[in-house]
Amino acid sequence: MRFLAALQFLTIIPLHLNIKQDEIGKSQCYFPLVGLFLGLILAGLSLLLNLFLPFALINILLIVLLVTSTGALHLDGFLDTCDGIAGHRTPHERLAVMRDSRAGGFAVIGTCCLLLLKYISLNTIPDINRITTLILMPVLGRWGAVYAIFFYPYARPHGLGKIFKEHANWHNFFLATLTALIVAIVLWRLPGLITMLGTWIIVLGMAGHLAKKFGGLTGDTYGAIIEVTETGVLIIISLLSYNHWFWT
Repeated sequence: MRFLAALQFLTIIPLHLNIKQDEIGKSQCYFPLVGLFLGLILAGLSLLLNLFLPFALINILLIVLLVTSTGALHLDGFLDTCDGIAGHRTPHERLAVMRDSRAGGFAVIGTCCLLLLKYISLNTIPDINRITTLILMPVLGRWGAVYAIFFYPYARPHGLGKIFKEHANWHNFFLATLTALIVAIVLWRLPGLITMLGTWIIVLGMAGHLAKKFGGLTGDTYGAIIEVTETGVLIIISLLSYNHWFWT
């Protein structure tokens, strides 16, 4: 049931389940597994479209699919976070800016840069590592959110992300980490571990920076961490491939 709760929360799949708030909060241990589910869909669609579409067009379609399949939930959090960190403000003022549903200039610029980075990075991944990358990227992205939820304080007295912070514990974090670790090792062994280590460094730096800016993290910053971590995974794999540091 908790996996279905995570699947219903993180995707637009119409499960129509009446799930209690506590179950949603506890479902964070299955976030990487939902990422695996999304990754397999991306990989399958890539193999199908490769039969009749050019490489560059497939990549943009995959990025669009990833955004739409999650209801743009994480991307929306990234937009709000970009607006929140802009300028010289107090944490309270930043949180107030994030409550505004209107997207500001920093949000638009940040999102354009993020999507462009994802697209270009995906274009540089060699064919031999492409399918594995598509699977691993959403897994590590959602593991990064679980790490941030567990290790950093929540900034608001209430909010959508509060329920996850309330149920963050070593058990949920361990299960999420074990899932991500198994997927990384099974897919790529040592390169998978290196990619996960790089992911951890990205999450560590970003979550720490955002926690200082906002006095803690929020549901929006969790989404931003997923988006940036996914992009970071693509860049790490591109770096390893380009410099021939990649073991296939």
